[in-house]
Amino acid sequence: MAVKFDRGRALHLIDLTPMIDMLFALLIFFMVVSSFAAAERDMHVELPSANEAMPLTVKPQVVTVNIDRQGRYYVHNREITEPELARALRTASANNPTNQTVVIRADKRTTWDYVATAMRLCNEAGIRDYSASLAEE
Repeated sequence: MAVKFDRGRALHLIDLTPMIDMLFALLIFFMVVSSFAAAERDMHVELPSANEAMPLTVKPQVVTVNIDRQGRYYVHNREITEPELARALRTASANNPTNQTVVIRADKRTTWDYVATAMRLCNEAGIRDYSASLAEE
């Protein structure tokens, strides 16, 4: 036995009352929230100024570590020791914690130990974006 539905009557039975109730509830919610937002904007607060702040669009400076034939480290054309290199890399990582880049350039006649030490210091400083290349002097 087949059940017959009268589609014309079924469409007229949809009750819109819950949807209208929800619409009024949302309207009241947004009216109350917007009044709180306006009240917070009207508070008189003296904000600090940031004279030394750099814009977010500036890319961080790439740190270049040069290693000469004898295994001496140079950063910014200044010879530094291994502990000073570690300190400089930690400072660079603290200034740019998410995207600091280090380029390690080594003389082709130096031993690979000095390059590996510079890589280890980068890892200890939390810098993951580094590259190493052999340069000819």
